[in-house]
Amino acid sequence: MKKLYGGIDLHGHNSVVVVLDEEDRVQYRKRLPNELQQILLQLTPFRAHLQGLVVESTYNWYWLVDGLQEAGYVVHLANPAAMQQYAGLKYTNDDSDARWLAHLLRLGLLPTGYIYPKEERAVRDLLRKRSQLVRQRTMNLLSIQNLLIRNTGHALNGTQIKQLTPRTIRELMPFSEQALALEVTVAVMQHVAEQITCVERAVQARVKLRPAFQSLRTVPGIGPILALTIMLETGAITRFPTVGQFASYCRCVGSTKLSNGKRKGQGNSKNGNKYLAWAFVEAAHFAIRYEPQIAQFYHRKRAKTKVVVALKAVAHKLARACYYIMRDTVPFDVTRAFA
Repeated sequence: MKKLYGGIDLHGHNSVVVVLDEEDRVQYRKRLPNELQQILLQLTPFRAHLQGLVVESTYNWYWLVDGLQEAGYVVHLANPAAMQQYAGLKYTNDDSDARWLAHLLRLGLLPTGYIYPKEERAVRDLLRKRSQLVRQRTMNLLSIQNLLIRNTGHALNGTQIKQLTPRTIRELMPFSEQALALEVTVAVMQHVAEQITCVERAVQARVKLRPAFQSLRTVPGIGPILALTIMLETGAITRFPTVGQFASYCRCVGSTKLSNGKRKGQGNSKNGNKYLAWAFVEAAHFAIRYEPQIAQFYHRKRAKTKVVVALKAVAHKLARACYYIMRDTVPFDVTRAFA
């Protein structure tokens, strides 16, 4: 029997499974519910000849990719940002999308994404949950400041807000309804802060710290949480052959299309890891504050361009330095990074 290639167009409640042969002829096509056992059952007749299965990197791929790998299939995670069908097609549907995935696999042209190891993915996602909780805490903090300045004409900083008690709130607000609105918002903010601490403790207790973790801590501006974020979001540093690819993945590289020396548009600036992008920008803020040589580099850039561009330049330098730090397990050298 000829070699077979499978493509799975995954949706929220169902998936379209297509199997092609070496001549692009459809050997199987069916829409199945998102039930792992049923999908495995339907693939069983083709298992011995399947060269691989392609699943698009959608928001809900974990269960399917993990299940197929555990069943012994060779699974490829397709990168949708780098994959595009012929623009002249008048009609496409789920069947054609699944066939296209299998077709690219057959030709050896499939742009693939990284399948993060299942064992470490749970800890990484727990740290991502911390990021969401931090945003919620900030949102409540800004809401409290808004309530205060709108009703009293006075603003409190973050430290003062964290010290508010029901008694001081009642003294500040002229009406009981306003005081209640402020009390519940403060209570929510404090509870979220407690959950952030809980998540941090759990991550630090469960994560297996690689040798690169201590090396990352030598970078100015990178503390325990940022070091964990960079380490877990990066995964195996060997998957980035060059420092430029890693910097691009961290969204630290500009995205511009040029033709004959003229700008002809912009590429996908969102392509990459948003958590690493956040981590290096955060590190840049602290590094500028505490490392004189990095501050000098920042101020030179800021004198020539916008503040955000200068800050991103610092983040780019830190990302490049961290690539070598994780690859070679060496401490940070500011003179080499910001010469």
